[in-house]
This record gives sequence, C-alpha cells and structure tokens, in this order.
Amino acid sequence: MKILFISDIHGITKNLDKIRVLENNNNFDKIVNLGDSYYCGLSIQGALEVNPNAVREFLTSIKDKLICLRGNCDADVDIEKSQFPMYESILLNVDGLDLHCTHGHIHNINKNTNLPESTILIYGHYHIPYIKEEQNSTYICVGSVSLPRDEYGATYAIYENKTIIIYSLIDNKKIMEKRF
Repeated sequence: MKILFISDIHGITKNLDKIRVLENNNNFDKIVNLGDSYYCGLSIQGALEVNPNAVREFLTSIKDKLICLRGNCDADVDIEKSQFPMYESILLNVDGLDLHCTHGHIHNINKNTNLPESTILIYGHYHIPYIKEEQNSTYICVGSVSLPRDEYGATYAIYENKTIIIYSLIDNKKIMEKRF
C-alpha cells in the first residue's frame, strides 16, 4: 500500500497544485490529511493567499482516497460543510504495522498517554518534520505543506513497503527516512 501524508494546509492554496501532481504521478492508495485544513489564523491572513473553499474543493476532489483528520484549528462549521468525514484519529494496519494517525495536538512525542508500547505515531501540528524514536516507539511529524517552520520548507511523507520517507515539497528530495 502506498500512502501520502500531508498536514497543516490552513486554507492556503499555494502548494495544492504540487500535491495534485504528486497524486497524478504516484497513484496513492490513500491520502491522509492530518488536520488543520481550512483555518489560517489572524496573523497569517493577508500575508498569503487563503481560500478555504478552494481547499475544500481540492479535498473533495480526492475524497475517494482521502482520510481526513481534524486538527485543533478545524471548526465544527467547516467540518459540517465538508463532503467527507473528519476523524479525531485513526489506526491504519498496513503491512502488519499499526500506524496511529492524529493531528498531533493531543498525542505526540511529548504527550503519548494511552498509546500502546512500540507505537508508530504519525502527525503534523508542529509544522517541523522529524522522525524520532523514544522508548520503543516511533514519532513521525510530517511537517506542513503550507506553513513550514524550519529550513526544510514545505514537506510531505510517503509510506510504502514498511518505509516512511519525508520529502521536500519544493524539489521532492528525500529529507529523512525510517524503515520498519
């Protein structure tokens, strides 16, 4: 199974065309949006092109492959207007691995209560990509496709054949990788 992970669009359309090209070139089985889809916040408005309706249209166009999670900035009214469900968290069993997916504001490397030992937790929220191992668990933050907060710029991740790789959305170069 080949899965694309994206996160933290925040209503910004700037890189959605790059995500569309990725989808067209890779034929993913699933696309997991890890949350914060529509709302960009007052500090961002005006600085970037924000169009929550265009983001909703984009996500709706891939809804047959989409698994969408709710982030801390996703409002009830936006969820009601979406033509696909938005989950708090999901568990994907792929290749014998349990991939726990969430936005990251409740469960992450610093807050991992009630998760089983040897967890693989995949999330966004922090806008900084990393793969870290701690106490027999793996924590994967895929970064942000719209509002990166580090030198890598916009990022995404792909899972395939027991390997997850985080890539730069700018040039599609591999940033980091973990094989399970």
